[in-house]
Amino acid sequence: MPVFDGWCSSADTPIGNNTVRVLTGQPAHLGVGIQTTATVVPGHYASEEHVARALRRLGKPAAAALIEEKLPTTKTIRSGDLGEIYATEWIDSQSGGYRAPIKRLRWKDHRNMAMRGEDVIGMLQDPQSLRLHFLKTEAKSRATLTNQTLTEARSGLDKDSGLPSPHALSFISARLMELDDLPMADAIDDALLKHGIPVANVRHLLFTFSGNAPDALLTAALQAYPGEVNQWGVGLHVEGHGAFIGAVYDQVITNANNA
Repeated sequence: MPVFDGWCSSADTPIGNNTVRVLTGQPAHLGVGIQTTATVVPGHYASEEHVARALRRLGKPAAAALIEEKLPTTKTIRSGDLGEIYATEWIDSQSGGYRAPIKRLRWKDHRNMAMRGEDVIGMLQDPQSLRLHFLKTEAKSRATLTNQTLTEARSGLDKDSGLPSPHALSFISARLMELDDLPMADAIDDALLKHGIPVANVRHLLFTFSGNAPDALLTAALQAYPGEVNQWGVGLHVEGHGAFIGAVYDQVITNANNA
């Protein structure tokens, strides 16, 4: 089931042509959130096929070790990774058709290093023209969300004239080639090398995961945006942000050892 179901309430606020959506973890149901999140986290670090092959060849302890050795151990990196995971899951389940074509964290240089480049890029392919629409995303995870954090996110979204960077798209295309998803890889290459990317085919997603309520901060950030790219501001608010993250990763390890 979608990762936010069963433990989050949702409220939308229109800001002109843009929208702020706040997902609030309900205190009585945070256990559901921990369990549900823990089921999707491993797939962001290792493919299901890789884990299944390790299980078949080497047994349960080795498969569990494969997962655990990919998980970050520092609080800061766990926080950032989980923010990106939630942004990816939101795109895939609640964005109205966009999909994140790869799970980027599988290609981390080291489990305790942050990924470089744009956090997530969602894509939606027009069924007639086969041209892509892009959802350029910045994900921020903080125990206490601040204006400064949103200013940093805005700076990332506004790079490359607000468009997805050629480097990020080339990275995704190369990974899709490796995964044998040739039609999507070709569509990305066509956007980069043949058609170009018009601003009208781009939307921004500012996604936050925080221990304090993001409503006012996200509203102010979208109201202050002077550009022409349509905006989504989505905030996931979970009281006890740090403890929640720790519990999610603990549950991932427990699940792997009990699979």
